[in-house]
Parts: sequence; C-alpha cells; structure tokens
Amino acid sequence: NYARLLTTYLSGYLRTSILIEVINAEAVTYSEFTNSLNNPVILGIVDFSPMKGSIIIELSSNIGYSIIDRVLGGSGFGIEKIREFSEIERILLERMMGQWLGLMREPWENVVDIHPRLEKIETNSQFAQIISPNEMIALLTLNIHIGEQEGLMNICIPHIVIEPYIDRLNTKYWFAPIAQEKDKAYQQFLESKLETAKIPIKAILGQTHITVGEFLQLQLGDIISLDSYTDSDFKIIVGDLLKFKGRPGTYKNKNAIQITHVIREEEN
Repeated sequence: NYARLLTTYLSGYLRTSILIEVINAEAVTYSEFTNSLNNPVILGIVDFSPMKGSIIIELSSNIGYSIIDRVLGGSGFGIEKIREFSEIERILLERMMGQWLGLMREPWENVVDIHPRLEKIETNSQFAQIISPNEMIALLTLNIHIGEQEGLMNICIPHIVIEPYIDRLNTKYWFAPIAQEKDKAYQQFLESKLETAKIPIKAILGQTHITVGEFLQLQLGDIISLDSYTDSDFKIIVGDLLKFKGRPGTYKNKNAIQITHVIREEEN
C-alpha cells in the first residue's frame, strides 16, 4: 500500500515514469543492515510517534541523485561519479523525505495512528546507531525505477519499536472492525425481521385431568372443574413459553386479557 502511494506521489511530483514495488521483507540484526551500507548513504532518522523509538529509511545514492536532478529541472539521470551530498542537496532530500513520511499514516491506520517526523538525514552510516547492533529489525526493501535509473529503498523498523503493537500486525486484527460492522448490520437486519414476525399467543383459563371414560360421557351442559380459582390470574403462553399472567376482561367489545405479571427467565 505504501509503495502504491509513494509511486503516485513521486510520479506527479517529478513528472516522470515511476515504478515502486516491494521485493523483500525479512528479520535481520541491525548490524547486518548497517554493514551492508556504503558511504555516502542517505539515511533518514524518523521519530515514529506514538511508538517509542525511531526507524530508518535508507535510500540508495543513485536514486537520491536522480530525484535531486529531476527536482532541479534535469532529466533524472543522476551523476556518473558518486560524491558527498552538498548542503542544498541535503535540504532538498529532507523536504522530499518529509513528504514521504506523511504517506505512511494510511498504511498504518489499522495498527496505530502514527505521526512520523523526520529528525535528520545522515550520509554516514556510523552516525546512525539508533539501537544496539544485536537488536532485531524488520527490514522492508522496495525497488524504485525512475526512468532508466534503478535503486533500492530500505525501511528499517526495530523490533523494540513495534513490540507493544505486535498483536495488531495480525491481519485478523485489521479486519476485526469490518467484521464487527457486518455483525452489527446483520443484527439490525435480524431485529427488524423479528419485530414483524407473527407468533402464537394464548391464555389458559385452567387445566385438569379426566379419564377417557369421563371424556366419552361428556354432554352439553356438563361442568368441568379446573385447577384455577375465580380470582386466579390466567396463564399467557407465547409460543411454547409461559411469559405473562393476566386477568380476563373486555376491550372494544372483544374478549381481552390484561397483563398483571411478567414471568422472568429465572421464574420459568
């Protein structure tokens, strides 16, 4: 995602064909990273607030010269002989790299709301000892094509910087808010359907037991004695569950039940 954002930004800023792609991601010691650097080098020391500590963005010299040449109106071919960067070139690189850091916020937003800030640019790797040599780092390598020029950008993230947020780097964490939103929408959908669903409800006047013989002898006008009294509440069954108790009456010329008691789950 960051490679895509950086490609779009540099293509518009430099007005030339830019291609940036991630080619590698690995865990190495900080000494392995620094030992692979050749001076002069472009090392951006970045405060990765609110994370504690700094990260390093390393840009190959030929790409740095190519960008500077393009910014100053050149063709972007860079220079043939590698030399130290002048003060003006360092200032240009600082301004450019400061803009690149702002693009990092979007790729990291699912992990933490970062506010990266460029502290300084070093051109000598010996002055960029931000952690001990044996500390582990995550090293992300991007390949950059600017016209006919090709070079690398390395993003060095020490483990101690991201350790408090390591669980959030799991993709399950990234998509958790999306899943929660889907679950909430689905819950609302179910609730709306349930509110319009029809369910059977019945009021039980009372109950009793008779024998089959008594049942066969029942005639018009016979009286069946129930287990309820005249002042007893009726049982109101919703579906198959006893949910209320009530008293009989009339409402708008129809038989009705007035609820007098709500049966809680612990009472069932």
